[in-house]
Amino acid sequence: MSGVRLNLENRVTLITGGSRGIGAETVRLFAAAGARVIFSYQRARDRAEALVAECGGPERCRAMQQELSTAAEGRALVERAVAEFDRLDALVVNHGIWPPVDAPIAGMTDAQWRNTMGVNLDSVFGLVQGAVSQMLGQPPRVAGAIRGHVVLISSTAGQRGEANHADYAVTKGALISLTKSLSSELAPQGIRVNCVAPGWVDTEMSAASLKDAEIGPKIAAGIPVGRAATAQEIAGPVLFLCTPLAGFISGEVLNVNGGAVLVG
Repeated sequence: MSGVRLNLENRVTLITGGSRGIGAETVRLFAAAGARVIFSYQRARDRAEALVAECGGPERCRAMQQELSTAAEGRALVERAVAEFDRLDALVVNHGIWPPVDAPIAGMTDAQWRNTMGVNLDSVFGLVQGAVSQMLGQPPRVAGAIRGHVVLISSTAGQRGEANHADYAVTKGALISLTKSLSSELAPQGIRVNCVAPGWVDTEMSAASLKDAEIGPKIAAGIPVGRAATAQEIAGPVLFLCTPLAGFISGEVLNVNGGAVLVG
């Protein structure tokens, strides 16, 4: 077959928050590229089961219900994933929460702060720790090849902040710092760590704002491309970063925001 193909044949990938939105599109693309995919979900069992069937059934794709709010839960998910397919070649950390109600810092509760930190950051520590330990303990598929890939999903909020959502912005900024720290540590050991930072994406979570007669046009006006991204437009760069074509990319923050935030 002629042309260039993004090929992940038989690579095992764990994708968190995979039942809807960006996560579901990422699951679809990785499966289409030949990967065996395990994805986590929290409550959307019906959607998860339908996505497994769409992506080839349990021989190619499996769903795991897992709470992710502590480091221990992150490590537990990695252990379960490895038990399914015997190894792990890539981790995509996509799950997260964005409390939808504005919370000025003067009135933000300790409970909201801790809950956002737990889901968006503590569990990520456990996931990365478990995945890296697994990758370092397994031989690369080809001698001298990359041992594994980690892609963290951040946000434009992690780069420029977000008023009344300091808890969310702090966690996404921390993922950018974590990407750079892990790259320095793990690139010499054959593990590539990168970050994708989306802007506005047309998903269920953002639908109310994007479709609002007053807010929607303001959002579009702030994006040079003139619209929000589709979920697939975020999933595509994530897939690329886990292929051999991205083998020399490490510690990068890939902005996928239509030109809205021109920083790395």
